[in-house]
Amino acid sequence: MSHDTLSDVLGTVRLRGAVFYYVSCREPWSAEGSGVREVAAAVTGAEHVIAYHMITKGDGWAAVSGLGPVRLATGDVVMFPQGDAHVMSSAPGLKPSHSDFDWVYAARNQPMPMPIAYHSGVEQPGASMPVDTADTILLCGFIACDLRPFNPLIAALPRVLHVPAAGAASWVASILDQAVAESRDPRAGSDVLLARISEMFFVDAVRRYIESLPEPATGWLAALRDRHVGKAIGLLHRRPAEHWTIDELGRQVGLSRSALHERFLEFIGQPPMQYLANWRMQRGAVLLRDGDATVATIAQEVGYDSEAAFARAFKRLVGQPPAAWRRAQRVSS
Repeated sequence: MSHDTLSDVLGTVRLRGAVFYYVSCREPWSAEGSGVREVAAAVTGAEHVIAYHMITKGDGWAAVSGLGPVRLATGDVVMFPQGDAHVMSSAPGLKPSHSDFDWVYAARNQPMPMPIAYHSGVEQPGASMPVDTADTILLCGFIACDLRPFNPLIAALPRVLHVPAAGAASWVASILDQAVAESRDPRAGSDVLLARISEMFFVDAVRRYIESLPEPATGWLAALRDRHVGKAIGLLHRRPAEHWTIDELGRQVGLSRSALHERFLEFIGQPPMQYLANWRMQRGAVLLRDGDATVATIAQEVGYDSEAAFARAFKRLVGQPPAAWRRAQRVSS
């Protein structure tokens, strides 16, 4: 990728992480992750929440409906990019006891990460086992992000994203050790530090997933690796305000208009000009949310000749006119 398109998207969808729970377990143990994810979305107000679990001691299994269980070892991270309900357990097939998640709401303003203990299906919020007696210890949290106007990354990720410790970069182990230390003994600034560590693990997981994709793979992430489509996407991201035509875009990446059109459909499921329109709306949303420029100025900055044309396109994709959306975003924040 000559242009860092992944960073472009990550920088516009307000990626933000948090470590919420320090979970100690003694076998047999099993915990469900569905209700907690829903609570996290309600508490954070995020459009989308990705649950993740880091195994800092011991091992375990992760499972979602319709897929085989995934074996996890010490140092592994598992994420659920599509927001699936999931089960973490000491052995495959163990059913978690029904959990009452009212305590999550009640404890949302308490210092995080909160300790939780699991044993034989018994959940004890606020309690933790001594490290030496726990069979498995997990750090559990969430990555929140925006889906609208345009976030092509989330749909391109699998339902379960397993990041094994084996094969990780050398910095990952040391950062994981730091996360464990901050979780066991929180100090001033620990919340922010753990949030940034979460985001780093997510970006690393996405990069490793891209590297693992087979050559016949399709989707937005696979498109970034393609010689022609990846270059075309990079051009659109770098110069969204340019008056692009598919002919000019094809000329710059070395494909005919028909060949470029077909390759975009094959990888992304939409033609180049539709992709450009969606990206312009995403860039426009960032300018609306983070700055004070007028809607007319923003329209020009993202490639629209008139404020009215930009406003119509924005409302069609987001559901609100630009000015109303900006007010709503600032009230919610």
